[in-house]
Amino acid sequence: MMSCDTCLVRNRAICSVLDSGEIQDLNKIGRRKKLRRGETLLWEGDDAPVVANVIDGMMKLTTATGDGRELIVGVSFPSDFIGRPFGASSANSVTALTDAELCVFTRTNFDGFAKSHPALEHELLERTLTELDRTREWMLLLGRKSASEKVASFLLEMSRRLGRQTCAAGSGPSDRFDLPLSRQQTADILGLTIETVSRQFGRLRDAGIIALGDRRTVEILDREALVGESEQG
Repeated sequence: MMSCDTCLVRNRAICSVLDSGEIQDLNKIGRRKKLRRGETLLWEGDDAPVVANVIDGMMKLTTATGDGRELIVGVSFPSDFIGRPFGASSANSVTALTDAELCVFTRTNFDGFAKSHPALEHELLERTLTELDRTREWMLLLGRKSASEKVASFLLEMSRRLGRQTCAAGSGPSDRFDLPLSRQQTADILGLTIETVSRQFGRLRDAGIIALGDRRTVEILDREALVGESEQG
């Protein structure tokens, strides 16, 4: 059995809308699960037996293209909810980008609990709509923006999402962070080549807008300039 008292994302996860008694009831049907980097929780098109809160680490949501390539369609961060409540199959594969820890529920148990707790159902709807808005923004980024705008927008989004992990209030961007994606994965998710992504990172570094520590560490030195780069069009 898991312990909600020691949960790192208790005040930001979907269960934050529940009172202490409801949390205890939810605690009875959940369990902690650790995944190694590269380990898959759900497979695209297969039965979806579980749903989960991300406690630590990051997960990638992927779909397979017609020629067998993997396309990353989303990244889940601590406090994000993954899986498909009230659905029989998984729309995407869900795999650990890093070592991760999850709070896992069987889908049938979670569905039954949610149906009897309207506040949780409402929070599920709110998060689903927020994710839909984010997906629409991402479609705009991929369809209309230039390579330089895409990379700048990507860094600002990573700054915002990763900043939630270190801010006690659960908000506020981070100016220094480690990217969860490799250069190739970044290129894939932005619809660019790895050479273009590397070139844009180098250009932003040379302009003094960002600093690059190692291959994944990024520090934003001039946020206003980076925002300008993301909105050139």
